[in-house]
Amino acid sequence: MRALISFCLAFLLAAAPAFAAGAKGAKAACESGLKQASRELDLAKARGLGGTWEITKAATLLTGAKIQSEFGKYPNCVDKVRRARAFIASSRKK
Repeated sequence: MRALISFCLAFLLAAAPAFAAGAKGAKAACESGLKQASRELDLAKARGLGGTWEITKAATLLTGAKIQSEFGKYPNCVDKVRRARAFIASSRKK
């Protein structure tokens, strides 16, 4: 039993740097995605009201993504940014 606990503890300590590296990558993706999506949203707003509903959805998702990033939920932030950019792209087609 003691060997199993030691093995689990050693595994968790060895895996910790890998989890930290993944979190840094997600943080960078979240921050850069937020900047790019904000620029795209501003450009879509400036071009007119062609896809107003999509622009509203995208703005709401980006607000949620900013909140997620503040709480350190970077994978959720990246997902919301990806969906927001899809709505922005859809608004350009209208």
